[in-house]
Amino acid sequence: MSEVKFTDAEMQEVKKLQSEYVGLQNTLGQIGIAKIRLTQQANEYDKAEESVKDKFAEAQTKEKEFIQKINKKYGDGNLDINTGVFSPKPAETDTANTRPTPEDLKK
Repeated sequence: MSEVKFTDAEMQEVKKLQSEYVGLQNTLGQIGIAKIRLTQQANEYDKAEESVKDKFAEAQTKEKEFIQKINKKYGDGNLDINTGVFSPKPAETDTANTRPTPEDLKK
């Protein structure tokens, strides 16, 4: 078969298909770049979250140490956060291992 020249309509169809492919390839590239940026953002959020979690754990440790220090100083009790007044917890008596006194038996 010898060389054949495409008609103008056929050439327009070829150029239309090429243009469509170029547009689709560009769109795929844009999607890929957007995904890369989203992944980078997600990584930054993960880092920020880990940092906050670490600070939260540090705050819990500080709180625990503070409570231990206060309990050692004042004993067990309750603090009214609004007034700053500490009320010691009443001492519990161990009645299970004590013998009744003669006065207890009269009751």
